Amino acid sequence: MRRSFDDDRNKNLEEAIKNSARYGFQYRYETIRVPDDIGQRNPDDILHFFVNFMNSRPVIEFMREITGDEEVDFVDAQATAYGSGDFLSRHNDAIDGKHRRAAYVLGLTQSWRFEWGGLLMFHEGETASAWLPTFNGLSLFAVPQDHSVSLVTPFADQRRYSVTGWLRSFHKK
Repeated sequence: MRRSFDDDRNKNLEEAIKNSARYGFQYRYETIRVPDDIGQRNPDDILHFFVNFMNSRPVIEFMREITGDEEVDFVDAQATAYGSGDFLSRHNDAIDGKHRRAAYVLGLTQSWRFEWGGLLMFHEGETASAWLPTFNGLSLFAVPQDHSVSLVTPFADQRRYSVTGWLRSFHKK
């Protein structure tokens, strides 16, 4: 969408993103959100098909087993694409009313290099550990947990693609 903006509007948007990121939570990447309501999903859309699969009984039971959380009831999702200059600042995914139990990232990028940025980073005190985007790799971590995605460098020769989302409950923890 931002590619369709005129130069002035794009410049203003970029300035607003920088100012917000400087002092708090901000992101800059492209996303396609899948509706939580199954009735709003198109079964012929590959992303919607994936979310329906993730919400199948065997997958939900598997997610309950590996997380140790019997209250995982459903999974939501969005497709993301990070290009040069894109990032996700530090946050912990805890949002009132969402009942998120764990987050996941399904990597869809082949041959990514550390020096290109776009790393999933986990923050603890003054240090952070970073995970390299992988192809067909599933990263799963508890919520809340401070994390970010580092800035994708201008010399990355491809975009960082993934499907991300949360394992959620109908009940408050």
